[in-house]
Formats: sequence, structure tokens, C-alpha cells
Amino acid sequence: MTHPFGHAGRINFRSRLGFGASGLGTLYRDVSEDQAAAVLSAAYEQGLRYFDTAPLYGHGLSELRVGRFLRTIARETVTVSTKVGRYMVPPYGEAVDYGLWASPLPLKSVFDYSYAGTMRSLEQSANRLGIADFDLIYIHDVDRFTHGDAYERRFNEAIEGCFRALDDLRKAGHVKAIGVGVNESDVATRFLKAATFDAVMMAGRYTLLDRQAEEDLLPEAARQGTEIVVAGVFNSGILATGPDRAGATYDYGAPPPAVMARAQRIAAICRAHEVPIQAAAIQFPFRNPLVSAAVLGMSRPERISQNIAWSRHEIPEAFWLEL
Repeated sequence: MTHPFGHAGRINFRSRLGFGASGLGTLYRDVSEDQAAAVLSAAYEQGLRYFDTAPLYGHGLSELRVGRFLRTIARETVTVSTKVGRYMVPPYGEAVDYGLWASPLPLKSVFDYSYAGTMRSLEQSANRLGIADFDLIYIHDVDRFTHGDAYERRFNEAIEGCFRALDDLRKAGHVKAIGVGVNESDVATRFLKAATFDAVMMAGRYTLLDRQAEEDLLPEAARQGTEIVVAGVFNSGILATGPDRAGATYDYGAPPPAVMARAQRIAAICRAHEVPIQAAAIQFPFRNPLVSAAVLGMSRPERISQNIAWSRHEIPEAFWLEL
């Protein structure tokens, strides 16, 4: 692959390998303050210069932790992105379902894709992160998986509200770039056709295992000159552990039989070429020139050096041809 630490794209990602801070919001398991600080320091010391977070991650906890770290380094040395579409409020006695977050802040998440809601979300993020200038803001989770029957209404609200707010901030120079972060490639494509975005964060749909984005998003991004940031390169686990490990997950659940069969075929090709499946998963998206960066979720210091080593692992061209 191209060197993981070169600058990339017009957005100027200061490293092509990005640190995804969802784990610092205690996704699935608790992460102490000390561990969060240690993993952020390790990421920076080993050359990662793009940090991505969101209000949802730990209901504000991830942004707080990233903000604490940002105050220890020179702001201009890193690219920082966060997301809009939710803000946090005190629950005032209401029971809150914290979902996948093991130990989040005791706040309630409110969906709001309106103009005012977008500004409120960004004001809260600025306070938690301690920065006034954002490199990149994504509209977060406007998709069928998140909103079900309300998806159509939310999409329209996001174009009328979120996009207008972010576009105004972009024109005024307060936000350098704006994007969309979703798990469904047809939804991302619809956003690109509806408004002018600088980037799309595509989670799980342009990976070694799932190439849905090739059918709709990538051709549209090429037409528009939109940069792609990939997330979920391991498809929530199956490509991180390998498909033969018990309990391997795909999109946060059990892999469907067709997906499992495909994963096993990929794993067999990896074994034949002596290529770690994780290295192939990280490097695959970078073979497409539209991809400017890949964000990997990490919450343990040892994961940093492991992911960097995989990103640099020499993979023979014969492997990609067979794939």
C-alpha cells in the first residue's frame, strides 16, 4: 500500500491510517482514564495523525478523552473529525438504554438533524474536544438500520438542516470539510447526489469481505471528486479474528452462511500466500485511489503497533490477482 503516514487528499489527512475513538467511549467493555490516555499517546507517538470521534461514543466520553489528549499536543499536527446528528442531555430520571456502551457518561442521546440541532451538537463537541476549528464533520447514522420507518423523514431533515448548517460553517471557514458517515452505501450515494460533500465515511461496505460500495458509492464519488474514508475494515470482527474462530462477528452479529463461506475462501487464499488476513483487510481499500484514509477502532496500546505492522506488511501482487 501507499505509506500509511503520508498526507492524503485535499482534506489533508495528516496520516492515512486513522485512530477511531469509539472504543474510548467504552464500546463493549470499560476502558479506564489511564488506559484511554495511554492508547492515545501510543497512537500519536507511533505516527497516527488522524483522530475520529463522535458524540455517540460513550455519550460524550470519547470526545472528552480525545479533547484531553489534544491539549497535550500541537493542534496543527493532527486532523480531527467528529459527527453531528445527536446531542446529549441530562436524562432527568428517565431510564436510558446505553446499548453497546459499557460505561458511558450518564447522559441521554437525542437525535436532531435540524439546523439548530446541528449547531447545538457542534457546540457541545467543541466544549468536550476543546477546539474551535474542525477539520471534518460527518452527518452521522442517517440510515435505515438506525431509523427504520423514520429514515425518509430523517434524510430530508439532514439535507434541509444538517447540510445547510455545515455548508454555512464551511463557507465561513469554521469547518474545513464536511461529510456523511453511514453503514449503507446506497444511502451514502443518495447524499452525494443531493448535496456537495467533501468526504464519505463508509463503514463496512468497502472491505475485503463486502464490496457493496463498488456498485453505487465509488462510481458516484469518482464523478463528484468526493474522498472516501473507510471504517469497519474488519467488518466488526470476522476479519480481525479470522472466520474460523468461535464467535466471529460480522456487522455486530453472527455471519450469514454466504458471508462465512466467502470469508473462509479469502482466509484460504491468505494462507496460500502467507499473508495475515488482517494485513489484507487493512491494505485492501487503499488499492483504490478514491480512498484517502482508513479509520481503525483501537482501545489497547498494543493494537496500535499491531495494526501499523499489518498496514506495512509486504503483500505480493499474485495474492491480489488471485483474490
